[in-house]
Amino acid sequence: MSALTTAELPVIDFALLSGNQQEQQQALDTLSQAARDVGFFYLINHGIDQALLNEVQQVARKFFALPQADKTAVAMANSPHFRGYNLAGVEITRSHPDFREQFDIGAERDALPVTADSPTWQRMQGPNQWPKALPELQTVVTRWQQQMTAVALELLRAFAEALNLPRNAFDNLYGDYPNEHIKLIRYPGRTEGESRQGVGAHKDSGFLTMLLQDDQPGLQVEVTPDNWIDASPLPGAFVVNIGELLELATNGYLRATVHRVVSPQQNNERLSIAFFLGAQLDAVVPVYQLPPQLARLAQGPSSDPLNPLLREVGWNYLKGRLRSHPEVAQRFYPEHNTH
Repeated sequence: MSALTTAELPVIDFALLSGNQQEQQQALDTLSQAARDVGFFYLINHGIDQALLNEVQQVARKFFALPQADKTAVAMANSPHFRGYNLAGVEITRSHPDFREQFDIGAERDALPVTADSPTWQRMQGPNQWPKALPELQTVVTRWQQQMTAVALELLRAFAEALNLPRNAFDNLYGDYPNEHIKLIRYPGRTEGESRQGVGAHKDSGFLTMLLQDDQPGLQVEVTPDNWIDASPLPGAFVVNIGELLELATNGYLRATVHRVVSPQQNNERLSIAFFLGAQLDAVVPVYQLPPQLARLAQGPSSDPLNPLLREVGWNYLKGRLRSHPEVAQRFYPEHNTH
């Protein structure tokens, strides 16, 4: 893979995916190359109104500005579903704390009944925690989630077309109860003598991640183990990256790229809002039959021994959450606790 600069991160025009045949093919070709070569790209002309993007950023800032007691009242440590607030330094990536303050939200659903025979991952489904001090948070984030889902699903179907698969090839994995996930994230500034790990190097576990950034840099993409490039903010665009599900589904033809966030300098902060399109928890990811010219380039998924990829979706999500959130693991998943 050739070295890339920030300026060379691909840009996908979402509007062209519903354009004329020539425009569609051009957009699909760019999408296919971006997904194969780097696994990251900018998405422009996505159709979500800038006013809503501003609103979701404003309400996220209001949440992080709440008194600490109001945020602690919805702490993730209260939730077996991994929903809620974490102080900076609570989440762990690659055995080191991530210095980001965050609030995790999932699809709003009732908890599943759990029996002795139920797979452990069923406990991940359940209701969100919402701060009583900021009722508008639920309203704005839910509206944003619905619009993001529509864009992400269209993009996922475009991926299928780019791979010469039926347009709805991945729909069964997404299912009726997908594991959609939102993170509101605030990265506080750090001094030169402090760890700059906003979030450590990792892959995302779902289909696609779509990131709304503010104007502060910090997101970096691994091109080779010694070469990281910046995914600097592009006004009005989402940064999109591929998750482990697409790497598994294409036998490694598509790549879930390792990425990280470097904390901002002291007296600065960075706000980002991530939307993760996931699969239904009870799904099992098959290997899709790609056309021969693509299949021969698929060398199998790249599985880190410290983070093995699992085709059983529920287990793949759960192992990551348990590793990242030891407080929840200790309280609600003691049978899986390795700390």
